[in-house]
Amino acid sequence: MAAEPPFYETKTLAQMTRAEWESLCDGCGKCCMLLLEDEDGAVWRTRLACKLLNLKTVRCRDYANRHARVPGCVKLTPDTIASLTWMPDTCAYRLLSEGRPLPGWHPLRTGDPHSVITAGISVKGKLISESLVAEEDQEDHITGRVV
Repeated sequence: MAAEPPFYETKTLAQMTRAEWESLCDGCGKCCMLLLEDEDGAVWRTRLACKLLNLKTVRCRDYANRHARVPGCVKLTPDTIASLTWMPDTCAYRLLSEGRPLPGWHPLRTGDPHSVITAGISVKGKLISESLVAEEDQEDHITGRVV
């Protein structure tokens, strides 16, 4: 008897339960990178992490209250994900909203919550906290333009 396909292959983002939705996050931390917008509207990635990102675990220190504590923290929903073009190409929410499959290293496929780190996709060891950098010096930490 064939195994039933996983929920992320049979449901739309809008059909998922809250637990299923939350499990899509691979824990890479890329969406917690500080983005800067210039006067022309161009958006730039930095090597700075949100002040709430625990750089050792690559998890939010206050996930439940993140939107209240960080006004720019975006709440992902099935309705908003398609418009968030700055989301990483590896993001499961983005991939599924675009009709693409989860990559082989994704924890839902491997069963290993650390597979995103092992695959080198995670920001672990690559960022510094925005709280260590004065606001006027943040642009010194730009790593590239968001396409």
